[in-house]
Amino acid sequence: MRQGVLTRIRPVQEGFRLFLLHHAGGSPANYRPWVRHFPADWDVCLVGAPGRDAGTEPLREARELARHLYEHIAPGTDRPHGLFGHSMGALLAYEMALLAAERGAPGPDWLGVSAWSPAPGPEWDRPRHLLPSEQLCESVARSGAPAGALDDPDRWRRTEPLVRADLEVVDTWRPHPGTPPLRTPLSVLGGAADPGMPPERMDAWHGYTEGPVLRHTFPGGHFYFMGRVGEVVAHVTADVAAALGTAR
Repeated sequence: MRQGVLTRIRPVQEGFRLFLLHHAGGSPANYRPWVRHFPADWDVCLVGAPGRDAGTEPLREARELARHLYEHIAPGTDRPHGLFGHSMGALLAYEMALLAAERGAPGPDWLGVSAWSPAPGPEWDRPRHLLPSEQLCESVARSGAPAGALDDPDRWRRTEPLVRADLEVVDTWRPHPGTPPLRTPLSVLGGAADPGMPPERMDAWHGYTEGPVLRHTFPGGHFYFMGRVGEVVAHVTADVAAALGTAR
């Protein structure tokens, strides 16, 4: 697998390989605390979108970004593998799974989508990436994002262009008419109090796959996993085991 986009925290030579895709404005580092909770024989790979590293510019269109990331992970799809994404990462994971199917390439044996749904939502009519700076910062803060740069005006000025670019990826995505449903076992995760992705919006996933769908709704908002990473990973691990058992 090409380096730069991918960070392999704990490479293993055999076994299940899991690709983790981060949220808008995030980075692969957001998943580092997750890694120790996964089984020791999993090859856990953190996937980073352009714009996080010096010398790279963010991509602003979902399918272009999905193709870019897919080219980097494709060499690593030669064994049982899965994709898990949170928010923007879930959108990209879905598009990458579609891309593999379109190319007749090995698709994921399991797909985990967290806090994002292909159903229409408020961002379709009121794109967040077009908000004035102060309103954008307030919108991100309301999502429950960790404070960090949001509380520091100087850091926010440095972070804002990347957040705006990533949100454009999400806000401008629309499903292509006639897209065939996936056949991949799917896990849908979200927060019961997520204002942008409430449980009823997450229900739409049942119409986008012919494979089994497992639902996990946790207390909390958009970043429901904060303070319960071990619990969330336990559900992911169990769902992957079920998916691989079905495949066998």
